[in-house]
Amino acid sequence: MSPDQPRIAFLAAPTEAARQAQESLTARYGQVGPEEADILCALGGDGFMLQTLHRHGGLAKPVFGMKLGTVGFLMNHFNEADLLQRISAAEPAVLKPLEMIVQTESGASVGSLAYNEVSLLRQTRQAAHLSIDLNGQTRLDELICDGVLVATPAGSSAYNYSASGPILPFGSGIVALTPIAPFRPRRWRGALLKAETEVCFRVLDPYKRPVSATADSHEVRDVVEVRIREARGREVTLLFDPEHNLEERIVSEQFMS
Repeated sequence: MSPDQPRIAFLAAPTEAARQAQESLTARYGQVGPEEADILCALGGDGFMLQTLHRHGGLAKPVFGMKLGTVGFLMNHFNEADLLQRISAAEPAVLKPLEMIVQTESGASVGSLAYNEVSLLRQTRQAAHLSIDLNGQTRLDELICDGVLVATPAGSSAYNYSASGPILPFGSGIVALTPIAPFRPRRWRGALLKAETEVCFRVLDPYKRPVSATADSHEVRDVVEVRIREARGREVTLLFDPEHNLEERIVSEQFMS
């Protein structure tokens, strides 16, 4: 490793392909722990990238991902030969996660971050009955649905888009509030909100109609209230090849058939 070469922590998903890539890259570029690294290099798919952000996001180290999984929207193409040049030329994309604070039936308060979305889902065959407050003002007295979610621009092309929500431009400062299979109000299709809006969901009948809340992959069951807002001071930076940066990917998603 040369003195001016960035110190890289290669982090691998638990797959054979990712482990082999980690070994090869470590032999070529060296390896340090995440705390000592200048750059984190995540090897896997989008799921592993989210794990990396949740596990190491507090270190405030930029992350360059390379796809070695089934889905790679947040990843770059894998190529170990020119990694240092790619990192040097990479364009940054700053992600601002959502903060979820949940109150459960037992009285517990649980917090978690979401880089893609926070979703509420019914736990049984019974539809969920929810109310929606925005910045302390009730906007919807009762939403009867399978669930509802709040998505960031980075996550808007994932679960949110599958639920017929809009794809949001990166850096727009907007989040999508999208119902999942709404029954009442029948014509309501969600809303676009400023990212700093505090969204509060209340479960109107938590015993008969239990609801779970999930921030990315962290699930909390039997919730009675969920508050969501943009997390303050928890930004993370992803690095992308200039020819296929995150902003371009999100725009391209809107024109795919």
